[in-house]
Amino acid sequence: MTSPQGPLSLRHYGASHGSHAHTHFQILLGLHGVLELEVQGRGQRIGTGQGCVITPGERHDFEARSGSRCLVLDTTHAGWAHCPPQPAQPAQTLALAHYLAQALQQTDSLAQHYGPLLLLDAWRLHSPAARRHERPIDWDQLAGWVQHHLHQALSVAQLAQQVFLSPSRFAERCRRETGLSVMQWLRSQRLTLAVQLRGSGLSVAETARRCGYQSPSALTAALRRVRSH
Repeated sequence: MTSPQGPLSLRHYGASHGSHAHTHFQILLGLHGVLELEVQGRGQRIGTGQGCVITPGERHDFEARSGSRCLVLDTTHAGWAHCPPQPAQPAQTLALAHYLAQALQQTDSLAQHYGPLLLLDAWRLHSPAARRHERPIDWDQLAGWVQHHLHQALSVAQLAQQVFLSPSRFAERCRRETGLSVMQWLRSQRLTLAVQLRGSGLSVAETARRCGYQSPSALTAALRRVRSH
C-alpha cells in the first residue's frame, strides 16, 4: 500500500498488512479491482464505485488478492459522522473520484484543496440522514461578514468557505433555506446595506463604493427599483 501524500490519495492494495485503527475518518472509494475489507469483525467487499466510511477507532484490515486501486480520504471533518455507508449518488461520486485521481497526479492541481469537500458533498448529496444532521448556517452572522466585504468582488466559493461547505453544497443550502440563489441573496445584502447607508446621509458615490456597485448610477437604479415596488 502506498503512503498518502496528504489527506486525499490514490492507493493500491494487495496483501494484508494487519489490522489497525486511526484517530480520524478514513473513506475509501473503489476505482478498480475488488478490495476485501474487515471492519470491527464485519466483512465487506469494495468494488468499482462502491465505498466505505471507517470511523475513528474502528479496527480494520484490507486485502486485495488480485490488486485494487482506491481513492482514499483521511480526514477529521465531522460531517462524515452522519454520512451513509455508501455514496448517495454512486455514478456521480465515481465520476468525481476518477477526476480527482487524475488531478492528484498533477503538481499544480487544486484537488487537495477542494477535493475532500467535493467528495463529502457528492457522497451525502440529498441523503435524508445527512440532512437531519446538517450543521446550521448562521445566516445573520454570514450577512454581517458579507456586509463588511461588499466592496470586494465576492464569489460563491468565498461565501461557502465562511460556513465550511463546498460551493455546490452551499448553493443548494442557500436556495433551500432562503429561497434565493447565492447571487440573489448577495444582491439583497448589498441593497440592504445601501439603503441603510443612504438613510444615514452617506453620499451616493461613497455608498456605491462600500456596497460594491459598479457606479453611483448603478446604485441609483437599484434603489429606484426598490422604491417602485
